[in-house]
Amino acid sequence: MPALTSLAFLFAIVFKSSKTGPTPPLLQMECTSSVYLPTFHMGSSFFLWLFLIFSVIFSPVSAKHSVTWTYGVNYGRIANNLPQPESVVTLLKAAKINHIRIYDADHGVLQAFKGSGIEIIIGLPNEYLKEISIGEDRAMNWVQENVQSFLPDTRIRGIAVGNEILGGTTIELWEVLLPAAKNVYSALYRLGLQHTVEVSSPHSEAVFANSFPPSACIFRPDVAPFMKPLLEFFSQLGSPFYINAYPFLAYKNDPQHIDINYALFKDNRGIYDAKTKLHYDNMFEAQVDAAYAALDKAGFSKMQVIVSETGWASRGDPDEAGANVKNARTYNRNLRKLLAKKKGTPFRPKMVIKAYVFALFNENLKPGPTSERNFGLFKPDGSISYDVGFTGLVPSAAPPSILVSFKEIAGQGWLRWSYLLVSTAWAVVLL
Repeated sequence: MPALTSLAFLFAIVFKSSKTGPTPPLLQMECTSSVYLPTFHMGSSFFLWLFLIFSVIFSPVSAKHSVTWTYGVNYGRIANNLPQPESVVTLLKAAKINHIRIYDADHGVLQAFKGSGIEIIIGLPNEYLKEISIGEDRAMNWVQENVQSFLPDTRIRGIAVGNEILGGTTIELWEVLLPAAKNVYSALYRLGLQHTVEVSSPHSEAVFANSFPPSACIFRPDVAPFMKPLLEFFSQLGSPFYINAYPFLAYKNDPQHIDINYALFKDNRGIYDAKTKLHYDNMFEAQVDAAYAALDKAGFSKMQVIVSETGWASRGDPDEAGANVKNARTYNRNLRKLLAKKKGTPFRPKMVIKAYVFALFNENLKPGPTSERNFGLFKPDGSISYDVGFTGLVPSAAPPSILVSFKEIAGQGWLRWSYLLVSTAWAVVLL
């Protein structure tokens, strides 16, 4: 329930319990157990109820239901010069980034994020799909080792089964994607984690046959036979459709016919979709609505689209049009402003746009053109690549303040602070 409603509800019970004596069972929240409290005299009862009030206000469950996130980042690590995961947690907290995706289930990373409150989607790499698709026991072993053993302290909220499989060149992986996803979900279900950890699979724009104008978008004929049963499965689970949407790549491949301002969220004429009678002033929203249009035609009009990757390279090869610091800064700054509005697209105005930016760091070991190694918002030393409103890892000699803000309390975990609160309360009672 929302924090303010919970607060009013609990205050009402405080005053009622001081008169009636016995305390009823309370606070059945998601996967937690009901809380039962013994009856004490009015003073100690008041402080115990005060403990519950603060627990609800600062609990992760309350925050999850009262705040809609829109901005996340991809934490890729194909590099040999990145900061330690513990420093990355500090960096993300300073930037107030609470949602990330990683491309594997690295135990060092998952351990470092323990107690951080940052929600993570982990990846089941493409090379594991065949093995996981063979039997549920293999999926169970993987989930137990890489998910269950870190919950609940590390907030793993999703498993991305493969990355950009459909539409790719390895056809044999197309055939094992759905069985692998089903086995992963089956393992989660048997462990009672199906409501905690989402199962999904991100796609590239290569799954579409046509995406201009947005309303004309459809899945490729060769992809559709694999995509539809996968969508049917994810629809049953309530999982969204994840798409990697890059206006940068579209512009790089056709700079003669695409207005750079349209790709960068800057003033431009935009495009008009005659079928839907909708106007688009930026390519990002057009790409998202193209995905919605394809889902509509496939029979999945209620499925939400989330952008699993988007970004702009700050450097590239001579033939990579638009890859420079100025454009990267403009794109990422304007994207952040758009997501902060927490609004939908022209075609789906009630579906709040959510996106994970690619990427957190430049990755110096990534193969391919120069642009692949230069998508990072931050440099390997933790400093910003360019200014989009974030601060980097800046050492400070200043002593820590004894004053703790509400945001810091919520970020450091409600159990620790609730324990401190109730301990203080009991000290007052004893005095």
